[in-house]
Amino acid sequence: MSENYVAPGQQRYLRACMVCSIVMTLQRFRDEGCPNCEEYLHLQGSPDQIESCTSQVFEGLIALSDPSKSWVAKYQRLDGYVRGTYATKVSGQLPDDVRTSLEEEYRIQYIPRDGSATEAD
Repeated sequence: MSENYVAPGQQRYLRACMVCSIVMTLQRFRDEGCPNCEEYLHLQGSPDQIESCTSQVFEGLIALSDPSKSWVAKYQRLDGYVRGTYATKVSGQLPDDVRTSLEEEYRIQYIPRDGSATEAD
């Protein structure tokens, strides 16, 4: 997983996606977008979108090498995502227009990853 390596001096540039909670550098979000959410967040090459849909404020890190087999991934609602490093809690809220787009266009129920809302059973 060397592609996820972050040099010690680059840790201040880490950001977490507010939808899937993957943690990457600002540069990787700009170059590649979010590997789980790019289809509907369109972060690649868009500094404004990165600023509004990712957060520098997050807690805890989870390294997932096989999300489909991990009970931690299932508990954190990460089991359908790509392998990588994820935050356990991401502070911030998606802008209303992005949230509306997720729910109406893509039929994705947005559950904030900051602990302010719990998943409906």
